[in-house]
Amino acid sequence: MTNTTTTPLSLATRLRGTPTARPSRDITSAPGLRAQIDDIVASSGLHPTNPLTLRSSSLRSSIRPLESSPLARLRGLLVTTALTLLVHDQHLTDPFEDTMSAWCSNQGEATLLAAFSAADADVQARLRADVRSHVSVLREHLGTFASSWRPQTGVRSVVMLSGGAFVLRDEVDLMVGSVVDANAALSLLDITTAPLGDTADQTLRYHALVQTLRSGVVPLRVALFSTATADCLIRDVDTALLQRAIDDLTTYLSTAAVAA
Repeated sequence: MTNTTTTPLSLATRLRGTPTARPSRDITSAPGLRAQIDDIVASSGLHPTNPLTLRSSSLRSSIRPLESSPLARLRGLLVTTALTLLVHDQHLTDPFEDTMSAWCSNQGEATLLAAFSAADADVQARLRADVRSHVSVLREHLGTFASSWRPQTGVRSVVMLSGGAFVLRDEVDLMVGSVVDANAALSLLDITTAPLGDTADQTLRYHALVQTLRSGVVPLRVALFSTATADCLIRDVDTALLQRAIDDLTTYLSTAAVAA
């Protein structure tokens, strides 16, 4: 199951899927994946004394300048803050003011706040309108997550490989489900305020691989939703997808070795 289309069902419904159609929990693939990565790392010459850290952003061939600007980063952080509030049934009277207040109370980065304060009135007004628009799209398509689904937001992971020579870091905007059910039941969702690009699949593969290595259990599916276009890319996780994630790591390490 997989495809990029304007979301016909709520994200909650698509992430959970049909319980009776879920495959059995896979707890056998993770050790083999870890062993493959150990072999790749060994051949690349990495050593724990000088470890290499990888994030999903490192795999992307390019980063849009707009999306890396301070105000674009702030927009993204406010939209993911809105996700947290909406998932936990918090009412948003004003999608900009409420999310800005929540973000500042938790972790507000001084540099981003300074960039917003220093911007002229038109730029500030545009950011306010952008955030309200993105949150409106998110709210329209998100759906409801029951507490029994164990929703978690802003889930960070660190996986140490090859004795610490290779470190995988990741952050997933929303994780629902469990790794202890008899059937695959864990789904991951990332939110982007940009249109889905040609690296979307690679990002999803990385999320799936890191979660598999972290928990020892293959997740059910991974998804990426664009609040700019309401497009959603969903991938069911299987051994073929995870093997492609290993291939991504191989390519990255080969490129890094040449650059060095």
